[in-house]
Amino acid sequence: MSEVTPEIKARVEELRREIDHHNYLYYVLDKPGITDAQYDQLMQQLIQLEAAHPELITPDSPTQRVGGQVQQGFQAVPHRVPMLSLGNAFGEADLREFDRRVRTNLPGEEVEYVVELKIDGLAVSLWYENGLLVRGATRGNGEYGEDITANLRTVKAIPLRLKEDVPFLEVRGEAYMPKDSFVRLNEAREEAGEPLFANPRNAAAGSLRQLDPGVTASRNLSIFMYAIGHLEGPGPRSHAAALAWLKQLGFRVNQHYKVCQDISQVIDYCAKWHEKRFDLPYAIDGLVIKVNSLDQQQRLGATLKSPRWAIAYKFPAEQAVSTIKDIILRVGRTGVLTPTAILEPVQLAGTTVSRATLHNEDIIRQKDIRIGDKALIQKAGDIIPEVLQVFPEQRTGEERVFAMPATCPECDAPVVRVPGEAAHRCTNRNCPAIFREGIIHFVSRGAMDITGLGESIVTQLIKAGLVKDPADLYSLRYEDLIKLERMGARSSQNLLDAIEASKNNSLARLLFALGIRHVGERAAKILARQFGSMQALMAATVEDLTVIPEIGPKIAESVVDYFSRPDNRRLVERLARAGVNMQENKGQPDPANQPLAGKTFVVTGTLGAFSRQEAQEAIEKLGGKVSSSVSKKTDYVVVGENPGSKYDKARQLGIPILKEEEFIALLNNR
Repeated sequence: MSEVTPEIKARVEELRREIDHHNYLYYVLDKPGITDAQYDQLMQQLIQLEAAHPELITPDSPTQRVGGQVQQGFQAVPHRVPMLSLGNAFGEADLREFDRRVRTNLPGEEVEYVVELKIDGLAVSLWYENGLLVRGATRGNGEYGEDITANLRTVKAIPLRLKEDVPFLEVRGEAYMPKDSFVRLNEAREEAGEPLFANPRNAAAGSLRQLDPGVTASRNLSIFMYAIGHLEGPGPRSHAAALAWLKQLGFRVNQHYKVCQDISQVIDYCAKWHEKRFDLPYAIDGLVIKVNSLDQQQRLGATLKSPRWAIAYKFPAEQAVSTIKDIILRVGRTGVLTPTAILEPVQLAGTTVSRATLHNEDIIRQKDIRIGDKALIQKAGDIIPEVLQVFPEQRTGEERVFAMPATCPECDAPVVRVPGEAAHRCTNRNCPAIFREGIIHFVSRGAMDITGLGESIVTQLIKAGLVKDPADLYSLRYEDLIKLERMGARSSQNLLDAIEASKNNSLARLLFALGIRHVGERAAKILARQFGSMQALMAATVEDLTVIPEIGPKIAESVVDYFSRPDNRRLVERLARAGVNMQENKGQPDPANQPLAGKTFVVTGTLGAFSRQEAQEAIEKLGGKVSSSVSKKTDYVVVGENPGSKYDKARQLGIPILKEEEFIALLNNR
């Protein structure tokens, strides 16, 4: 072990400060200051210095977020101040009754309210001593919670050290899973035959109760802090001031709160969020109304169950009744047969819904879902339409019971259900549906991102015998494409250009595109950054892989199994010969030097030429950043048809607004 010089110690402390600062910019302010590659370089320097000088490792070091030990269980810990539940209000009358009770107990006093979004997640408590995170716990029964400190440390929006050395602070917040992360997690679990989470709240709760913190770290959780539970020493005098102070300490605080002078303003603010909530990147199930003055809160006190100074306004459930016209099956890229209900179209949560996922045969049987049934449809966390229940009493006798087939609907190969899994799978590795879905995945936005190569073109290429594996895409010629339906001269050349451009994608994108089981986008990025090249990863053992934070045995075994197969190794070799990048960051332009570097965009409304995701990726390719909310730090707001409240806020703040044609011109004139 080499000597710790003052220079080494100073460099370690400098790296920690710099990494903590960039974590704050990225995870709290949503305003990254450096590229991923630059961040990785800083982290790697710190890891190497701490490995060489372990005596310098501290509990608040950024390297210590994910521990290597799997926990045996969760210990019950007491809350210093009980974490009470809130009473509920379901309409204007309930809110006015709450206001009447408050004013009755505070006769003659002026009362302000703070209205906040009610994040649909898991309530947690964080303890800080002298500015250092020492404990994190669930709400539990309000008196006692479970100690989940190791898991909460993996949530990068939670500071391990505060920006001020507060002697003791207990702060409360709501840990949650963003909508897009929830969708990706359930898609991966469905392909793996694992039970699905019903909504983002359950996904967040399940992720935080993992015995392996590495699993929690892989789930992309975030958090909003909403209250001070206990503070030693002087503190803010109002709830609004407390939120501002928490933000000053380095916590992530939701910006969508309002101080209201009376209950009528509260009611108006609640009404505004009935529709606006669908634009949020996270799920909310209502709003929370609190008396602003902390002195008044203390004097109002609490019942045994809930505080008298706060109430939760709950949104009515987004549900609709429809008829199940049919149940169809889709074979995914791993061979899983997924049943989908075809519905009579209904309006739900601001969109027309004509399909609902049924997930697997077990759920169909549990709910006794039949073709022809009247069904109650609900969006899980306002995201995915699902069949909540059917109405057997309305059956006419013409309904049909659905059963999973014994053979694949695409290739007639036997279908099996693996013990311990909920999914039925096609046993034919050469099933045309598995192959087609694999190619569609390979070219998708999160993978190789080949614009213009959608499902229709992929299907035509396969039928014409032009594509037998992903490597064949890089051998396509203009004369091959021009013969396809709806492919003219310009679209054919554009597609060839997109295929050529995809050769320069990162190794992480390629790894995800290969469709290795259990390797999602995050795992692909971790593997690419850790090994640096495809060759190094292909030579890795299970032992090499399992020592990497967030890469568990399941992923490790799947990666080793994938590269042990000769056909997969041949595919990688063919891709390499075609010129596809096999090294992380090779040929990748530095986003800091891109035309839109440092610019933050918000996209609202429906665009004609892009989906929301496509617009985001176009911006990010040119070094820009896309935010989910409008603030003074927003540089541009891109507006499509039927824009929401973000458009109004942009106008109020004087932020430049781009119509779609102006946005396209900006991209093209880079």
